[in-house]
Amino acid sequence: MTKSNEGLFFLPEDPSYTILDSMRDSVNFVVNCCLTEYNGHYCAKSTFIDVNGNPMLWHDFGGLEGPGWAANAVGGSYELLLYAEYTKDEVIKNIALSILDHILEDGFIDYKTGFIYPYRDVLENRFCLNFKHNNDWLCPGSLAKIGYQLIIISDLMEDKEKRSKLLQLGERLLDWILFRTEICPNGWFPRRITSGGKIYRERAEGSFDPIWDHSGDGLFILQLMAELTERNLKDFSKELREKAYLFIDNGGFYGSINHDTYDDDENVSYAVAFRVLNRISKILDDRKIKDFAYNNSLAGLTQFELTEDKNGVATKGLLFMERSWDTAYLWENAEASLAYLEAYNDSKNELYLNKGLTILRAIAKHHHGDYGFLTEGVDWNNHVGAQHHFDGREFGDIKYTEPFLNNLHIVEPTIYYLTKLCT
Repeated sequence: MTKSNEGLFFLPEDPSYTILDSMRDSVNFVVNCCLTEYNGHYCAKSTFIDVNGNPMLWHDFGGLEGPGWAANAVGGSYELLLYAEYTKDEVIKNIALSILDHILEDGFIDYKTGFIYPYRDVLENRFCLNFKHNNDWLCPGSLAKIGYQLIIISDLMEDKEKRSKLLQLGERLLDWILFRTEICPNGWFPRRITSGGKIYRERAEGSFDPIWDHSGDGLFILQLMAELTERNLKDFSKELREKAYLFIDNGGFYGSINHDTYDDDENVSYAVAFRVLNRISKILDDRKIKDFAYNNSLAGLTQFELTEDKNGVATKGLLFMERSWDTAYLWENAEASLAYLEAYNDSKNELYLNKGLTILRAIAKHHHGDYGFLTEGVDWNNHVGAQHHFDGREFGDIKYTEPFLNNLHIVEPTIYYLTKLCT
């Protein structure tokens, strides 16, 4: 993006509805509409719900819950704990801890091997490996993301024994992944594997997956390695340098992280790449990795910028997901906001601060209903069909969301801004 049009990707704060208001409403929606109980613990009713919290069972996500990619229970617990700590809300804190205990105590974790099931089919009450409700394949990168979330949520635990347990679980899960996962011929992590660790080259829906060997999902394995290394729990310095240079030498592996899309370039892959590579560059004190993180990964986000409102929809300040599926989905936008805010904290370049806040302010325009529902995506180009939009409009917000992912992920960048950058 040239200097002349940098200002186009900017929104001022709306004092009548701030990013703090937006975060509060997303949390309220989860607490009031999205939870049920399982074995005495709170959990999500469903990974895909409408504006009133009703499960959309016609969708693959509708009959699932758990810690996996779209369901994101550990991530959701983390977001709620961040919010509860900031607002001193004991009720929400206890809800968040109960959601975490659901994952720890209700059968998702094989404590003998360290493996964690990503999903539970809520209708059949059985665990499964993927969002298609079967055990044909799983995504090792997304599995590693659960491990990373277990590590960072440990920092919010008052109970030292539980904190230690979470750290051990994250480490053991990485051991499970690294021991079993077959590496691609190009040296990168496969997008999908069988339960035995063999490369699985097909799409979720069947047929050949064109990005089987260059999905950004593999970045989460590096993220977990980096977290364990920085905490002196295990030293993956050699592996981190090797994989970071492999990533750089190939111009980046930016294929879709989302499990149901298949582009070579996805916005959230660039955001995650920046966050992970920048972290690795600090651990290794490596300028080459840092420069690539800024000049390729973070700079690459500009190709997805929406600098005006499209088709009567409030899209200015958002990022579209990818070229084959150009809806502006909101967990990806929240992750991009976090990347920009971390970049500002690191560099003090105000352009990054403005972009990070612009994305959050743009997201704030897409809440609905009485409880604060935040759409999963802003469909300005009618990709999913008018029947899935509010009021049946041709262009507009999708009337469903993933409660712990698209609805709730704005908490992390908002809290990051309020606690680390807002003076």
